[in-house]
Amino acid sequence: MKTALKILAALLVVGVFVGTLFYLYQKSQAKPVVFDTANAFKTDIIRKTVATGSVVPRREIEIKPKVSGIIEEIFVEPGDYVKKDQLIARVKIIPDMINLNNAESRVKRAEIALEEAKKNYMRYKELFAQQVIPEAEYLTHEIAWKTANEELTTAEDNLQLIREGATKKAGQTTNTLIRSTLNGMVLVVPVEVGKSVIESNTFNDGTTIATIADMGEMVFEGKVDESEVGKIKEGMELILSIGAIDQEKFTAILERISPKGVEENGAIQFEIKADVRLKENQFIRSGYSANADIVLERKNDVLAINESLLKFDGDTAYVEVETAPQTYEKRIIKTGLSDGLVIEVLEGLSADDKIKAAAK
Repeated sequence: MKTALKILAALLVVGVFVGTLFYLYQKSQAKPVVFDTANAFKTDIIRKTVATGSVVPRREIEIKPKVSGIIEEIFVEPGDYVKKDQLIARVKIIPDMINLNNAESRVKRAEIALEEAKKNYMRYKELFAQQVIPEAEYLTHEIAWKTANEELTTAEDNLQLIREGATKKAGQTTNTLIRSTLNGMVLVVPVEVGKSVIESNTFNDGTTIATIADMGEMVFEGKVDESEVGKIKEGMELILSIGAIDQEKFTAILERISPKGVEENGAIQFEIKADVRLKENQFIRSGYSANADIVLERKNDVLAINESLLKFDGDTAYVEVETAPQTYEKRIIKTGLSDGLVIEVLEGLSADDKIKAAAK
């Protein structure tokens, strides 16, 4: 009995030992590597560079007053559509006291002169009718009376101009009425009723009453790094991505590239401008930030593969094509346009070829 137990124990030890050896042997054997395969496919390839900027109206006008004074009334609000010559605001003139005093004094002097000239004219007119004086002397006093009458009219017009901003001859105070100079939308009204405004003149830009823009014609204004500006030219297509309208892309055509760069954060940037092609009844707010993908080159519906499948032997590009299950051969191919993720295949592959990819 004891002998049988000893034999059984010995067999058990031998079995464990053999099993351990077999397990270690199995572990030491390398598992066969199985590779995935991929096929070439048809796609559109776009090589592009990116510019950042914003979308703004092509025509944006600041409306400024022709006279200094105080805003008496405002007739529009931001978002309103206005037509050319439509009334925007009215300015009440606050006349300069010195000029006003001088103008009033001039009117009084003109009235006195007119009264004196009229008396002389009436007296000499009666003498001329009685043929006491010659016609030439009579005409001299008639001209003096007419001149004095004109001087009074001029003085009164000047006084009214200082007080109200227009003369009697104008019929209405046109320069105190601020009007739009184009058809468009009111973007900003930075003033309020009661605020003082300064007229636009040679020495001063004047106070902005309102900003009006034609929202039907928008442009993209952005900047391109100096390393990319040499790759672009006028007429290229841009694909705009507007942050506030992430569900839609917009097309623009590059119109202008600045001939001079501007340094920003240690890099030279060149300003660009592109015409945004809006669809009918499409509206974009002024100032939206946008990124523009500038299409440097584009090919549609071409055979392509993922660049990760591509291998190189010196300057020669090749892929490994499956000839039998998990058996591959080297295939030299000719490549074309790449966007950094996929690359065009010009020669050497068909859509049915299975290309060696990463291992499973």
